[in-house]
Amino acid sequence: MKPRYEFGERVRVTRTVRNDGTFPGMETGTKLVTAGSSGFVRNVGTFLQDQIIYTVHFVEEDLLVGCREEELIPADEVWVETQFEFRDHVITKHRLAIGEELVAEAGSEGEVVKVLRNAPGGPAYHVYLRGRTFQIPETALLPK
Repeated sequence: MKPRYEFGERVRVTRTVRNDGTFPGMETGTKLVTAGSSGFVRNVGTFLQDQIIYTVHFVEEDLLVGCREEELIPADEVWVETQFEFRDHVITKHRLAIGEELVAEAGSEGEVVKVLRNAPGGPAYHVYLRGRTFQIPETALLPK
């Protein structure tokens, strides 16, 4: 495993980070850093020998937060705001079909499993819906 980011490099977090119970002095579930916030890598380590963890200093929040590599992008990469985040519950605005197959009625509930900020045509999401995962544009979803 080779780290993608190095000490001192400026990075941006791609999703809101909440306390998973490992951040001292705050209750589990407390928001630590909002998606889009940037900070500087202060340390690179591993967890369970198969995950790279970066200690990132988020200057505006004045917090040192552990982030997984997949939660970070270079800070100079274009940032696209999205309406939903990983694990948000959503509702479809319209009936959704693949060809002739109806896969969801309007008002069907699902859960965001991946945010695609740079999808053609604007933000889209992988949404777990009715036992399957679909790529759905942001314009076709409502908050639950």
